[in-house]
Amino acid sequence: MFEEASEVLENMLKWSFPLSLVLFLVLVCPLRAEAAHEFSVYRMQQYDLQGQTYGSRNAILNTEARTVEAEVLSRRCVMMRLADFSYEKYQKALRQSAGAVVIILPQNMSTMPQDIVQQFMELEPELLATETVVPVYFALEDEELLSIYTQTQISSSSQGSSSAAEVLLHTATANGFQMGRLTGAGGEDLPTIVLVAHYDSFGVAPWLSYGADSNGSGVAILLELARLFSRLYSYKRTHAGYNLLFFLSGGGKFNYQGTKRWLEDNLDHTGMNIALRCLLQDNVAFVLCLDTLGNGDDIYLHVSKPPKEGSPQHTLLKELETVVADQHPDLKFSMVHKKINLADDTLAWEHERFGIRRLPAFTLSHLESHRSPARHSIMDMRSVSSSLEGAGEATAGPHVDLTKLGRNTKVIAETLARVIYNLTDKGVGGDLEIFTEQMQVQEDQLASLVDWLTAQPRAAQLVDKDSSVVNTLEYHLNRYLKDVKRHLVRADKRDPEFVFYDQLKQTMNAYRVKPAIFDLLLAVCIASYLGVLYLAVQVRQLFRQI
Repeated sequence: MFEEASEVLENMLKWSFPLSLVLFLVLVCPLRAEAAHEFSVYRMQQYDLQGQTYGSRNAILNTEARTVEAEVLSRRCVMMRLADFSYEKYQKALRQSAGAVVIILPQNMSTMPQDIVQQFMELEPELLATETVVPVYFALEDEELLSIYTQTQISSSSQGSSSAAEVLLHTATANGFQMGRLTGAGGEDLPTIVLVAHYDSFGVAPWLSYGADSNGSGVAILLELARLFSRLYSYKRTHAGYNLLFFLSGGGKFNYQGTKRWLEDNLDHTGMNIALRCLLQDNVAFVLCLDTLGNGDDIYLHVSKPPKEGSPQHTLLKELETVVADQHPDLKFSMVHKKINLADDTLAWEHERFGIRRLPAFTLSHLESHRSPARHSIMDMRSVSSSLEGAGEATAGPHVDLTKLGRNTKVIAETLARVIYNLTDKGVGGDLEIFTEQMQVQEDQLASLVDWLTAQPRAAQLVDKDSSVVNTLEYHLNRYLKDVKRHLVRADKRDPEFVFYDQLKQTMNAYRVKPAIFDLLLAVCIASYLGVLYLAVQVRQLFRQI
């Protein structure tokens, strides 16, 4: 009887324990196809400007994922969705020495509420100003990434359970620049109007910086102005007594380094273009910088020094007031005076670069303050919800309204025409529109330019001398202007004013793995199995002896 019982027990242990162990391993281990997910990530800005370091100083990570709700974030990759992001949560991750931070952005930013987008835009400068050794990445959400985030969130929230046993069990089983010009009737001795726009974009992550409004709108307007005035200057009868110089600058988001170097090369270095040097020193009527003009019902003329009455700068101001009042009464115009503060690390507007060299200059923008977060945000994208745009509702984040972009282009074109043709002194009323019918502003072309400019990120780190952005801009200028030249800017190797870093776009792998406690529990289970098996053998031998 005892022998039969021992055989039955032995057979049960022989077959049931290995089978249960296999079933246990199958149940807790993920399928091979679901074990990993590969996705692109975009690293936060890392650069040095005038000896000051900014952004994330590290790029390497290989840590376990957690959401910010977890109590312990040390040496963990902290995942946060944009909807749940706050500066306090970000600081919590940094204070606890997180291994990395990954911020998940929606594929379509227009689906986000306006207040969330605005809040993040205001926080972007703070993120860059807080230098950190923690790698900070941004990723665009997809189904797999959201699934990983959800499972990570469940795992993180379980750590707050009241029962230690529940926590243990759940933890173990949870799964350069361009320049060209139009020459007036009379040659190089005529006064010159310089039109400027910087083409690079800026945001907390360079590979996500598309700069639709800032400053894709400024570039689009400048190219359209080049087209319009090239047609006027192609006929002797409408050839004005001003030279027009169109200047597309790089490094605008880095304290306007392209403009600074271009002015130094043409004003300080005798080996450069002598004619251009003389033009800049003696014959500049004014410099008009175009920055962030793709939206809004306000337009501001930013000046460092109010123009004197009777000067070309004052004429521009009065003609601008006239055009807005007589042709676009829905538009509000005002002048904003701000002195240049050389004690600041960065200049407020691009016209200040010219003002430092005693060249009369302005910046035209629909933004009242240079501190507006819309000028330095990855939320500044071309795409908006078509339903919202058609309904006239507020959309999330800065974007380009083609109707208002076309209106602002026409305001600038009409103002410049009144200045160069001296229409007010000739008694021509402000309601006379020059750019109409065949000479009208082409909104389709503006739309195409903005679409092209926002089709790729234009952060200064990503635009080199062979970039398609630079080549295409040069092509457009050559269509309408003569004497188009390209100048290259390089940082001084001995005393660089700016330093860029690489590894801004990488591929991240997310693997489904079990924590270290799972290995411990697995070892305990195996030891228990072997122990029970050993006892079964001993019991059998004991029964046989009896």
